[in-house]
Amino acid sequence: MLRYALSMIGFVIGLVLFVGLCWYLCTLRTWYYYEPLYHVLVLVKDYLIFIMAAIILMGWTLITRHFINLPLRYLDEIVDASGKLITSREEPVRLSDVLTDVEKQLNQFRLQGLQAQALAREAEQRKNDLVIYLAHDLKTPLTSVIGYLSLLQDEPQISPELRARYTGIALDKALRLEELIGEFFDITRFNLTTLTLEPEQVNLSRMLEQITYEFLPVLSDKGLSWQLEIQPDIRINGDPDKLQRVFDNLIRNAVNYSYQNSTISLSMGTVSGSTASAPGAPPWIEIQISNHGKTIPPEKLGRIFEQFFRLDSSRSSSTGGAGLGLAISKEIVELHGGRIQAESADEQITFTLWLPQS
Repeated sequence: MLRYALSMIGFVIGLVLFVGLCWYLCTLRTWYYYEPLYHVLVLVKDYLIFIMAAIILMGWTLITRHFINLPLRYLDEIVDASGKLITSREEPVRLSDVLTDVEKQLNQFRLQGLQAQALAREAEQRKNDLVIYLAHDLKTPLTSVIGYLSLLQDEPQISPELRARYTGIALDKALRLEELIGEFFDITRFNLTTLTLEPEQVNLSRMLEQITYEFLPVLSDKGLSWQLEIQPDIRINGDPDKLQRVFDNLIRNAVNYSYQNSTISLSMGTVSGSTASAPGAPPWIEIQISNHGKTIPPEKLGRIFEQFFRLDSSRSSSTGGAGLGLAISKEIVELHGGRIQAESADEQITFTLWLPQS
């Protein structure tokens, strides 16, 4: 509106100055009755007010039309640029100088879209690679199970010791098959379902004590041991099944990537929001799981919670997974209103999560 008003004022002032200049120039000369231009000037002089009014009205009409059409032209530019964002995001958006701020925002959306597409393609590729790896890994234990069961069938007279050995190997391979099939289901569930919470009052201290006790045989197989500092009788309003899955994922991760004959530390306690580590103001429950293992490079540490991301590019039977455990854990923690982070330095890997205390 300001530009419109200034344009109208400028037009009227310019017209008055132009008429005044013409009037002044005409007075500098002596005009004669027999000159045709003299009669035209006399006619203009007699109807000057009406002529100026007509010119002002015409100018007002043109200026008003210009300022009405201007936003429509700008809108057309924005619509065309938005269409290009959908069809082709490779080229940056170019708009009129007046639309510089809109141009910057559209180009920012374009870059965000390109980044989202790249991340989606990368995640899809990682998922496809994992499916291929899992399908390939299914063949090895399945071949072993079939082979040892065939030996048991074809050689009924073998010794009990050998029979027990073949049966044990077949059972181990069958259990590995079960784990791999479970990973297939994890990939499908993660893509097709949305995690929802079923909160209830949970004694978090008792839950962690029970989980750590259940992991004792697993730790014993690798020569690992617990170092526990669990504050008693800490309660939280949360989904017990989902929280148990978080702790199970984090502990399994610590077991898989720990050095032999080392210690896994697990601590839990309350911290105030005023501390440097706590994410907010109210009291929080802070849980730390730390293990001794190969230091994670910063570039991998920043992506450790991405779906289908695995620390080791090669799959092994001991650490092979779908790369979903930490991604799911992060989602569950955030659904509870908490936060999780990972740190790694000097062959120490630490996962810290905070949950709001109810």
